[in-house]
Amino acid sequence: MPGMKKLPILLLCLPFAVQAEWLDFDREFEAEKPWVEMAAQLPAYPRAENLVPFDVSSATRNRFFVDTASISVGEDKVVRYTVVVEAAGGATNVSFEGMRCETAERRLYAYGHPDGTWSKARNSGWETIRLRSLLSYRKALYEDHFCPDGINVRSADDAVRSLKKGTR
Repeated sequence: MPGMKKLPILLLCLPFAVQAEWLDFDREFEAEKPWVEMAAQLPAYPRAENLVPFDVSSATRNRFFVDTASISVGEDKVVRYTVVVEAAGGATNVSFEGMRCETAERRLYAYGHPDGTWSKARNSGWETIRLRSLLSYRKALYEDHFCPDGINVRSADDAVRSLKKGTR
């Protein structure tokens, strides 16, 4: 039986072939896939009853709010939210933004207008959050509410609970 001598050799090779397949399988899942941002959907314009104040710094007289109805955490791990800033002089600024905890970046999607409409931000690329600025509301949101210890909140509900609880 000439083929019988080849059988033990084939059986010895089989574990190596199976191991090679598993290594390829593991590599496929371990390979870092490039991050892809989901398309952002504009939320409804903020309503007063959904605004929750948050602290930024005693160095500013401005008041800061997040519209809790606008908060979302996407599959891309971007926390999206609407922020309302009431300046000490009376002006109000509304913007729809996103934050990436993994990279400490933020993005401005749109500006709100007093008539309840949105306009797309012209410069809407991702930018590093200034984590050393005492006046940065994005720093406060990043460190205290959306990315504590650099880790994403899991859900919009977690973000809302953190905002309602106040600065930790």
